[in-house]
Amino acid sequence: MKVRTRFAPSPTGRMHVGNLRTALYAYLVAKHEDGDFILRIEDTDQERYVEGAVDIIYRTLQKTGLVHDEGPDKDGGCGPYVQSERQEKGIYLEYAKKLIEKGEAYYCFCTEERLSGLKQKIGDKEISIYDKHCLSLTPEEVQKNLDAGMPYVIRQNNPRTGTTTFSDEIYGDITVDNAELDDMILIKSDGYPTYNFANVVDDHLMGITHVVRGNEYLSSSPKYNRLYEAFGWEVPVYIHCPLITNEDHEKLSKRSGHSSYEDLVEQGFLTDAIVNFVALLGWSPEGNEEIFSLPELVKAFDYRRINKSPAVFDMGKLKWMNGEYLHKLSPEEFFEYAKPVLSETIKRDIDLKKVSAMVQSRVEIISDIPDIIDFFEEVPEYDSEMYVHKKMKTTKESSLSLLREVLPLLKEIDDYSNDNLYSKLSDFAKEKEYKNGYVFWPLRTAVSGKQSTPGGATELMEILGKEESVKRIENAIDKLSA
Repeated sequence: MKVRTRFAPSPTGRMHVGNLRTALYAYLVAKHEDGDFILRIEDTDQERYVEGAVDIIYRTLQKTGLVHDEGPDKDGGCGPYVQSERQEKGIYLEYAKKLIEKGEAYYCFCTEERLSGLKQKIGDKEISIYDKHCLSLTPEEVQKNLDAGMPYVIRQNNPRTGTTTFSDEIYGDITVDNAELDDMILIKSDGYPTYNFANVVDDHLMGITHVVRGNEYLSSSPKYNRLYEAFGWEVPVYIHCPLITNEDHEKLSKRSGHSSYEDLVEQGFLTDAIVNFVALLGWSPEGNEEIFSLPELVKAFDYRRINKSPAVFDMGKLKWMNGEYLHKLSPEEFFEYAKPVLSETIKRDIDLKKVSAMVQSRVEIISDIPDIIDFFEEVPEYDSEMYVHKKMKTTKESSLSLLREVLPLLKEIDDYSNDNLYSKLSDFAKEKEYKNGYVFWPLRTAVSGKQSTPGGATELMEILGKEESVKRIENAIDKLSA
């Protein structure tokens, strides 16, 4: 049997990290077995529909490489692949009526007023268990109500005795008392199907063999089994993924600022790194390797290694992983990626490619760059204590003396290439019997005003050029003199 999985998002805005993981796992489950990955748009909840969200879904899947084999734009014979279009064809009402014919569902005409009277307090929660009132209506009474145009819903007819066992690949067998199963609504009063009912019907008609989703649906899963059994259909393999939390072990929310794929991209994370990181949010490979390309994930992915315990979104680990990907880019690729940030940060006429090459191995995310290179635009305000370095045996006084001593030499030099500057300053240090650090430390501080920089003094001076370097050293002398 060919493995067929689906990703069935609702178009409600940006793609949450949890939804991206669901899409990724569904893709990997299918592709690991050379199966099909289907995209289905679940847009029947009109109140939550967000204009443009469908485009976000397509764009995110395309950028992350999760290419679907069938979907609204790729008819594989199981369409329509948009629930509202399936609703227009009357598919859900047709199958709900089949359950009514089998005695597995029934029309319910109860008013909101009557239903509110069924609510009962259990602990801190107020729940409503439907009392099957309308199940006792005769066919004649049902037809009379329908002919009169009375509003109705269609409910699942669940048994009140016995148990239902649901099997999940990650969480094992889950058995519930049927007395806890409410007669859930299948078709709402507006004619639209409920999420649970539409899922079961669509998954069966599209031949879905493996269903991947978040563990928040575990509690409703026994009702899914009841529906499959009521129709006489084969139950698919269910794979429920663990919750994703932040570092404080709270559910990842939109307020966190990194809950969606687009949030992360805007913060400077590479798509390949995001996909790699998301794959490890709940799944662990056999070995110790953590860096995987998408094809490598397809080969290595075994859904049986998905964990039950919540996955922690560790921002520190994502930054580290993103750094690994940035460092592997060619200098040309990195420059193209970093160029907008470099151009925005540095307005003066200097070689941005040299700056790019200097920072590539030192950044974890692109948004780190401005704080590292802003001194190229202008020297920030800094404390003269930075000239003190015990290891180099420099003090403010010795640094001032050194800068005054070396300034004439720097004014004489015309070739401000890194190699030439380093050679001339090294010769100067040797002649004066200074250690190299004693010379280079004050110079680096003078031209950058930073405690740490992406390059040494002569590398920075090469990029800044003679005029700017000399000007900055003169300003440093003034600062130390004051």
